[in-house]
Amino acid sequence: MSTRKILVVLSESEKSDFLPEPMWNELKRLVPDLVWLRPEDIVEQSWANVLGQIKPTIMVSGWKTPPLPDEAGLARESGLEYLCHLPGSVRTLVPRVWIEAGLTVSNWGSSISHIVAECGLMLIISGLRRAGYWNLAMHNGPAWKGADLDTQSIFGRRIGIHGFGAIGRCLVRLLEPFSVKISTYSPSIPESILEEFSVRRSSSLEELFSSNDVIVELAPLTPETTGIVTEELLRMIPDNGLFVNLGRGATVDEAALERVCAEGKLHAALDVYTIEPLPADSRLRSLKNVLLLPHLGGPTVDQRQTAGAYGLANIERYIRGEQPESLVTIEIYDRAS
Repeated sequence: MSTRKILVVLSESEKSDFLPEPMWNELKRLVPDLVWLRPEDIVEQSWANVLGQIKPTIMVSGWKTPPLPDEAGLARESGLEYLCHLPGSVRTLVPRVWIEAGLTVSNWGSSISHIVAECGLMLIISGLRRAGYWNLAMHNGPAWKGADLDTQSIFGRRIGIHGFGAIGRCLVRLLEPFSVKISTYSPSIPESILEEFSVRRSSSLEELFSSNDVIVELAPLTPETTGIVTEELLRMIPDNGLFVNLGRGATVDEAALERVCAEGKLHAALDVYTIEPLPADSRLRSLKNVLLLPHLGGPTVDQRQTAGAYGLANIERYIRGEQPESLVTIEIYDRAS
């Protein structure tokens, strides 16, 4: 049992999804001095007032938690020591000055990578089977398969993965039963990791895109990777190929993707976009060979408690004086999406 004070800033739905009753009770057992505020409470009262009145040393945050102020003085004087962010990216929540001032920050790390990879597998199979098109066509009319059917199987496909972090590695494991040939372009990944996963290294993005039937985009979004998937690269994917984006929308030249897909030789299965929600007038919405999801690749509602349990274990580590896992250091913060 800790003598520290904890502030939980989650919406009703985030609290019930990430920290259902048994876990919520465990958090209160770990830190009995607990205050739960909803995001709208912070907006009404301001961060300065809330932190000044409650004086928490630990905070738990979610997707809807309002961003901390970009104020070095408040970051140094707030008394907040550890921020346990239950989801992934903290870039829109935590200004850099807070980490510079010594705030320890963690996120869900790779705890939900297998769930994201599951969505990737679904996008690949659905994209190859043209499930997005046929689902809509059969709902909207008497559509039925004809002589011009162009569905494909995943078995034996050549699959290229751009970026080979935790999600890519989980995806490789899920693809193992399908006898696929996998290559990746991820220059920073050591050869030993590729050997462990039986993945071939592509020497360039040009080689990756031109030599695979399916491309899975999983590169992190950084200044260097913004727009890195160009029209030229997309046109290198063999005819009737599939482009899957499960990473970050802005790594792709979206206008170029629209143009290439509109020609009908490339199929796409997308979960992320440059602007989210995807604008109602986006050309992508009208293309029959593009399968669209509304950024569902993260943990399904029933699996958010996986991330909650990971956060709870991190809080327990911190209370014991140990370093939490999946820390967001300055170096990681600067590279993160």
